[in-house]
Amino acid sequence: MPDNLTYKILKKHLVDGEMKKGSEIGLRIDQTLTQDATGTMAYLQLEALGIEKVQTELSVSYVDHNTLQNGFENADDHRYLQSAAARFGVWYSRPGNGICHQVHLERFGVPGKTLLGSDSHTPTAGGLGMIGIGAGGLDVAVAMAGGPFYITVPEVIKVNLVGNFSPWVGAKDVILELLRRLSVKGGVGKVIEYDGSGLENLTVPERATIANMGAELGATSSIFPSDTVTKKFLKAQGREKDWQPFEADLRADYDHEITIALDQLEPLAAAPHSPDKVIPIREISSVKVDQVAVGSCTNGSYQDLRLLAEIMKGRVVHPGVSLVVAPGSRQVLISLTREGVIEELIRSGARILETACGPCIGMGQAPPSGAVSVRTFNRNFAGRSGTADASVYLTGPAAAAAAALQGEITDPRELGDFPSLPEEYAPVIDDRMIIAPPADGGDMKIIRGPNIKPVPLNKPVPEKIQIRVLLVVEDNITTDHIMPGGSRVLPLRSNIEALSEYVFAPLDSKFSDRAREYGSGLIVAGENYGQGSSREHAALAPMALGVKAVVAKSFARIHQANLVNFGILPLTFSEPVDYEKLTVGDELQIDNVSEQLKSKRIIIEHVEGNYAIEAEHQLSLRQLKIVKEGGLLNYTRSQSGLSGQNKR
Repeated sequence: MPDNLTYKILKKHLVDGEMKKGSEIGLRIDQTLTQDATGTMAYLQLEALGIEKVQTELSVSYVDHNTLQNGFENADDHRYLQSAAARFGVWYSRPGNGICHQVHLERFGVPGKTLLGSDSHTPTAGGLGMIGIGAGGLDVAVAMAGGPFYITVPEVIKVNLVGNFSPWVGAKDVILELLRRLSVKGGVGKVIEYDGSGLENLTVPERATIANMGAELGATSSIFPSDTVTKKFLKAQGREKDWQPFEADLRADYDHEITIALDQLEPLAAAPHSPDKVIPIREISSVKVDQVAVGSCTNGSYQDLRLLAEIMKGRVVHPGVSLVVAPGSRQVLISLTREGVIEELIRSGARILETACGPCIGMGQAPPSGAVSVRTFNRNFAGRSGTADASVYLTGPAAAAAAALQGEITDPRELGDFPSLPEEYAPVIDDRMIIAPPADGGDMKIIRGPNIKPVPLNKPVPEKIQIRVLLVVEDNITTDHIMPGGSRVLPLRSNIEALSEYVFAPLDSKFSDRAREYGSGLIVAGENYGQGSSREHAALAPMALGVKAVVAKSFARIHQANLVNFGILPLTFSEPVDYEKLTVGDELQIDNVSEQLKSKRIIIEHVEGNYAIEAEHQLSLRQLKIVKEGGLLNYTRSQSGLSGQNKR
């Protein structure tokens, strides 16, 4: 039977379960990546699993998030990560080498392979023909230890791209158009697979931009075929041997099909405060801009920044605008510097940031209060920029340049003729900032600073759960709401006791105090709870505060998995109207937990109100065992022969 590209890879890597839509399967993972905001905890968890060496074909530890060293914590984490990488056989990309997704695309990605990353934008690798999946750090640690990674067999949406771009329109407009059509929930439980005659007009970095923001659709992954364009990219990277042709079979089956005519697209922007609030830029009138930020893992490639520089050439940033530029990798920065492009940007008034995530996660360059910031990033959630009342618009680099020059959001087509750009370039390849692991790291000493604390463990689920409602939240609550980022909070990622003070801080500054007072709690939520970043700390820190369950109208995929991983029950309302019945402080209980979990129908009794709420779960038998044991770490350590499950 003809297979689509997604199912070809999944079938080749299947180690548990069967390819039946909606059922749970276990996949062999070829490669993993971690970054420093999630990686420290992932390697602490790997230590707790007690393995000697990673079992994957390749694992890479990147430092790209917590690079602002305004205290000892981040620097200590970097030292820990480098020593842990050497100890366990992991490659280490040093601070300054670049953003994990851009560097992995350049130096490590291989068509047809599976990549699991402790970052929600791991599907960026789909631009190279991989199945890249974002997950919590504990899932990645288990994969590094040799265990399968479990997903539900996804639906596959085929997106046909036809034609070629009109001037001033680019890859960012493709994914914004898809977000406009499908919303931030439209990809949940699905893989987005791209095809069509328009692919020949998309470079690998452009494909990566589109695959990157598939995460904003809630998709499990996004993928492009591996074709002559892919071969050209890998050849330029000196990695032609890694290329292989990889495409869907003729007459392959898909669950849905969408067609996007590239020549009919126009410059688009996502308005505050969601990536799916997409409107044509021509419809945005007279919005004054205070800041423009270009770069990140979404639009930090050589092509993106070369375009920015060509538009800015001979011009100067508007006096009311601050323009900052973050190249995606050291390779990009060196290549642009060699060609004089960085000089052009500096002459235009741009401020060049280091090759790191930076402003995208609120790590520096927060906008002024009440400001408008135009960014080529992937998320514009309220407060994520580091300024609670800032308004962030997401655009491509051409529209960002127009805003920087005009001082207001401007259709880039008003700038005149589209600049001429080189069709090809020879990147400067220098891997000296990537440290290979020793052949035998068994005697390597792992270095820990005082902020690095042991992984907290949950207890098995009791037969009677007594809880109080800790918080009631609305639809589309993000992991930034649950566990905020920024320069004050991110350095505490390896110290859960200290980090837990900030749980739900953007929504309720008293949450952690109330959680400690109640001792055992429940979160009540609306639709799409936990969208956004893969940060497992949004489950781990609430667990440490005594959260036992979340009952929501629906969950985002990664966050639901993270809740299970830390022994927190993810439940959905059987009747969504029951959401209105629960308020903070309500005393609740769940009796006969084991029996109720078997039936999938859970009765949550109100202790004083003399009524009950009916909920349900969609957990597999494996996930039920994990929850009952208090989380994936407890469950995995109880299993025998883990390190052999994923060996080749």
